[in-house]
Amino acid sequence: VGITHINSGHTYIEIFEDYADALSGLEPFSHIIVLVWFHKSDTREKRGTLRVHPRRNRTLPLTGVFATRSPVRPNPVALYTCKVLAIRKNIIQIDGIDAFDGTPVIDIKPYIPAEDEVRDAAVAEWLDW
Repeated sequence: VGITHINSGHTYIEIFEDYADALSGLEPFSHIIVLVWFHKSDTREKRGTLRVHPRRNRTLPLTGVFATRSPVRPNPVALYTCKVLAIRKNIIQIDGIDAFDGTPVIDIKPYIPAEDEVRDAAVAEWLDW
């Protein structure tokens, strides 16, 4: 539905004109959930990697990619919760994400605390919370 533009410390999401009307009503939301396709990580070899060391830390045991946030996975989809800084026509300015300039945007959803926040969630010990 769009593409990222990352330059000079600023991050923008350009929504393609065909989908610009889908931004209607997004202005009141302070945060959005952005799904992108890590197209530069999309190789047969990386898609075949099913276990990684979490956070690229080789002292941690190999763990299934579905239990990590590794960019190497069967489908290289990344999910971000982003602060919306501005919306102008078909451009959303957000706080930074660790994607490349030109990364395809798959979808955008509003962040809704009552629906997206999980209280008392359990996590793996290696997360060091």
